[in-house]
This record gives sequence, structure tokens and C-alpha cells, in this order.
Amino acid sequence: MENLYELLEQDIRFEEGLNACMNCGVCTAICPAAEFYNYDPRKVVDMVQGKDNSEIESLLKSDTIWYCGECMSCKTRCPRGNTPGFVIMALRTLSQRLGYFTESEKGRQQFAIKRTVGDNIFKYGYCAATYAVNPSMHPEQGPIWEYILENSDDVFERLGGQINGIGTGPLRKIPEEALEELRKIFDVTGGTDFFKSIEENSKRKAAEQGIQFSPSGTDNDYFVEVYTANSNNHTGNQE
Repeated sequence: MENLYELLEQDIRFEEGLNACMNCGVCTAICPAAEFYNYDPRKVVDMVQGKDNSEIESLLKSDTIWYCGECMSCKTRCPRGNTPGFVIMALRTLSQRLGYFTESEKGRQQFAIKRTVGDNIFKYGYCAATYAVNPSMHPEQGPIWEYILENSDDVFERLGGQINGIGTGPLRKIPEEALEELRKIFDVTGGTDFFKSIEENSKRKAAEQGIQFSPSGTDNDYFVEVYTANSNNHTGNQE
């Protein structure tokens, strides 16, 4: 097995995020995620600092590293200048690179994010294209989102938007040459290969679970499974 700690050290966020933890627990005390989830940034940093390959692998395969909201409250409080949020970023990236993210419920949801937010970048030039959001997938929005989509031209025009129009303004149509430039940036920086890795590992996991998988889009059983799965085992015991 590769030395996972050495792989983490290759990530600049890890190098900047972990100086020397003294286990004071201030990061956990301030962490919003720790209040609700089975999550303790102090323990995560302590496990990583121990450099034990099996411990780090267990983190990479766990739900734990996906609970952090990356608010960076930990960065502002640590007396040693550590940033547990950066450590989490490095762990997440390594988990995706090695395919370990498919071993946890929250990790598998990275596939759903890639197929929505990630694909939106190449298709529309926006991470979150409001007109591409399916209301049935976001019931938490209530009826207002469906109303907005049904009346998009009127609503966004009054807000100064130019939905899919040519020229300036929010939600304007991004020219094809700009989209091609985005694709080239992803190619050069490794983003394209990173997306491919998420796809390939998710396809492998779908086959392992015997779930239907399609090469694109959200209309397939594996996407629905990872998007809706909830074991209800993620939150802490609230007294």
C-alpha cells in the first residue's frame, strides 16, 4: 500500500493546514458541524498526525471527512495556526483520487455533485444554473422555485438578469469559445482527469452493487441512489 501520509504531504493545503496539533480541542468547540454530526476535527487531525496508514485509510473511506462545511472557523481559533478545514480538503481529494470515496454514503454523493454542479460548468459555464435545477429534486425549496422556473423570463428580467441572452448581465449565455477555454483549463490543471476518476470509480461501485449506471445525465438508478440515500446515522446524539 502507498504511504498515505506522504501522499497527503503533496497537497499544499495539507502542508499549510497542519503544523503541530496539541489536541486542545478548540477547533471542535467552535465547529458548527461538530454540534450536529458525528464529527470531531480534533480527532481527525490527531489521527492524521499519527501517520498510521490504516487509520488514514479508514478516514478516506469514511463519512467523517464529508461532514465539514469548510466555514474555516477552525482556522481563526487554533492557537497553533492549524487549519483542520484544509486537512479535510486534502483528505477529500485523496479519497477521490484513490476511489475510496465510494466506500461511504456521503462520499458516494460526490458523483451526484459531479453530474450536476460539475457538468453544469461545461454545459452552461455556471456551477449553479438556476434554469437547470429540477424542483422535484429539491422539495426543500417549496413551491417558489417551481414558480420561478415557470416564469423565468419575467422574474429574471425584473432582477436585471439576461437568461440565456447574448451580452452582459447575470445568467447570460456564455459563448462557446469561453466554454472551450474552460475545458482547456480543466485539461491543463488535471480537473478533467479528476472528473473522469469520479466517474470511473462510481461506475465500478454501481457494478459492484448491481445498480444501473448510465454514462451521462441524472436519469439513472445509481444517481438516484446516491442522491437520495440517507442512513440517518450521521448526526450526534442530541440530549
